[in-house]
Amino acid sequence: MKKSFYLLPFFLLLIFINGCSSFRNSPNQSQKTAKDSFYSVQIKTDTLFKSKQNINQLVLPNKSFKQYKIAIGNSQPKLVKTSEIAQTNNAVAAINGGFFDRDHGGSVTYFELNDSVISQKRPDKIKWAVPDSLTNGVILLAKNHKIIIEPARTSQFYEESKKEAAVLVTGPLLIYHSKLQKLPKMEFTFKRHPRTCLCITKESVIFVTIDGRSEQAAGMSLIETQKYLMNLGCYDAINLDGGGSTTMWIKNKGIVNFPSDKEGERLVSNAILLLEK
Repeated sequence: MKKSFYLLPFFLLLIFINGCSSFRNSPNQSQKTAKDSFYSVQIKTDTLFKSKQNINQLVLPNKSFKQYKIAIGNSQPKLVKTSEIAQTNNAVAAINGGFFDRDHGGSVTYFELNDSVISQKRPDKIKWAVPDSLTNGVILLAKNHKIIIEPARTSQFYEESKKEAAVLVTGPLLIYHSKLQKLPKMEFTFKRHPRTCLCITKESVIFVTIDGRSEQAAGMSLIETQKYLMNLGCYDAINLDGGGSTTMWIKNKGIVNFPSDKEGERLVSNAILLLEK
């Protein structure tokens, strides 16, 4: 099992040696789009955590931020597919974003764009609300396009701060400053589900989707997800909405993972986007 944690360096080596020109939903396929650009990796294995896994990664080397930036696309109050949010914003890639109200749309956590508050945290005990223990992290996009993942502060703090271009509270925070974060003791933590995550390494930012709820992909518990991301070299990492929402879209490739809903890609409220500057 330990060896399977080191699959990524092997696949990255294949990228540079073979220069794959296309990406398909098949085992161990990779794509490097251009010099100083981003690339995608798909890993299929039946040994990681002694289970079948289908994992997609979109890797953005630090030098690629000369050409690209990360943004958050918003569809509120409507619910829209991740792929549609991406195309509407002329993105080159996207993953689904934070937790939302599946009945009426809209984020159920604090969400801010360009100093405008899009949503406040949904009060506990109201349908689709997410407890504080699961939304203890935040994705911050600075006005210079720098991305930060850290413990969440109060809504008042973000409302008063003018330093951020975007604020999305989500979670739980999985890794912070290279340390595994304590997770709540609940079914959501221990049961395997599809997962969507965002992480930062010394060399890159990585969008991650982990498929699940199928015979081909078991999904991961949050504990397993933490371990997997730590072994990717993530020093900061956060969980986004998962389950049937888990989606990765790449321009000219479409949906590259396998969403678990029978209907296919789920309607969501927001998405993490990769845009050309």
